[in-house]
Amino acid sequence: MVDQTKKRILNPTMTKRAFLAGTAATAALSAQSLGIRQAMAQNAEWDLIVVGGGTAGMPAALFAAERGARVLIVDAAPQLGGTMDRSTGQVAAAGTVWQKEQGIEDTADAHYDDVMRINRNTSDPVLTRLLVDNAADTLNWFAARGFTIMDNHPVFAGGHEPFTTRRYQWNKDGARAFQNIMDPMIKKEQADGRIKVLLSTSAIDLVQDDTGAVRGVVTENDSGERMDFRSKFVLLTSGGCMSNPRMFEDLHGVPLFCEVAYPYSQGQGITLGLGAGGYVRGGDKYATLFGTILESDFFPSPSIGSPSLTPQRRPPWEVFVNVHGKRFVREDHPSVAHREYTLGKQPGMRHWAIFDQEILDTAPPLIRRWSREKLDDAFIDHPMFEKAATLGELGVKAGINPYNLEREIKGYNDGILYDRPDAMGREHRPLALSKGPFYAVRMQGWNVMSYAGLGVDGQLRVTRSDGTPIPNLYAAGEVTGNATTSGNALTNGMGVTPALTFGRLLGQKMIPFTV
Repeated sequence: MVDQTKKRILNPTMTKRAFLAGTAATAALSAQSLGIRQAMAQNAEWDLIVVGGGTAGMPAALFAAERGARVLIVDAAPQLGGTMDRSTGQVAAAGTVWQKEQGIEDTADAHYDDVMRINRNTSDPVLTRLLVDNAADTLNWFAARGFTIMDNHPVFAGGHEPFTTRRYQWNKDGARAFQNIMDPMIKKEQADGRIKVLLSTSAIDLVQDDTGAVRGVVTENDSGERMDFRSKFVLLTSGGCMSNPRMFEDLHGVPLFCEVAYPYSQGQGITLGLGAGGYVRGGDKYATLFGTILESDFFPSPSIGSPSLTPQRRPPWEVFVNVHGKRFVREDHPSVAHREYTLGKQPGMRHWAIFDQEILDTAPPLIRRWSREKLDDAFIDHPMFEKAATLGELGVKAGINPYNLEREIKGYNDGILYDRPDAMGREHRPLALSKGPFYAVRMQGWNVMSYAGLGVDGQLRVTRSDGTPIPNLYAAGEVTGNATTSGNALTNGMGVTPALTFGRLLGQKMIPFTV
């Protein structure tokens, strides 16, 4: 739940507006806005307004239109699709056609148990259950319309903690493969008059009546023209706040370290929900990936390199230390989640890979797709790369406690020299770090999704902090927070899968409009 101070920061400086009704209000519109409004007069009241035409919004609109609803999609971007333009589109479900083709036995119960095991029972159990019970139907619907998966899929994992069963897959084109299926379907519904799309148009307020029930949306396009639309129901699917550093830090308690997000992920849906009486949850469950290399300390910063930190793919040669110069994790621990949880507790969620000249010359490359020449150049003038003749000097230059760094590396080396068990339980110790010069590469924990989002109930209705639903207002996708079904972890497929699935369910049956 967000406190009142944060709520004041995030809420827009707008008052609730009554509907524009009658000739007096209409006369107040500019001539240009009036022309647009008159062109849409036949749609004076919509069955459903979808705010955000992305991974959750597109299937919601499609399935609602299939039921005969008249749907208005409002999107701040100049095109539909949202984060599908950059998402890898990794999805997971039990009971898919691909599992059946390969004789993989799986159940929704097993999927649920895996998700809760990975996130340590920190996701919303009701919504996690809703997801696993319906995810396969969603993916099978896409499969019937041409969605394919990569060779050798489904798999157990893809960079995160593995499932116990092969139920994880994606397409070579990422999430665009889902959009490519939905785009022509949206266009057909537009041609048939069941869906209307307003692009480059932001939803800036929700219209509520005296009882607090949502009755419509106030929009503003890129030209500054404002319009009000009445609707029986409003669905918020406008994404998270990964491109709004201030809101992200307010809601998660950590800076937005890495600049990777969709530029329209400004948290507008969160702001709308708060303004209508909702609350925010999940920021305390923020989970970090184990590390990327940033361009600078000016957050959010672009990433310039992806280190190979998965021991199953590249066993570590380097030693990892935090800012205090202390080793904090078994570098070759087989659990991805364990390493990520442990990094999340370190100051600034950052760490350094420490190695010497012999390791640099002998080990497989630390940074994927970097040449040795590019790496050598980085040690000359890049702030995340330091080189020194001694470990003490390296600590000073890198901003690491030099005394502790020397002691930790000596302890690591002595373990190898005297054949003692490693203090952290590490097993892969190919070389001691004893042949200078010495090197440090700074790596930053990061993420690609907002964990904080609007609180919703088991029917995906936006709720107040006391759990009561705000009438006629629903939400799905990242606007509800990645923690909802991923918990305090990076759980396989828990970004795209719930967005597609919950969007489908809302449009298909959960929003109770009658047509």
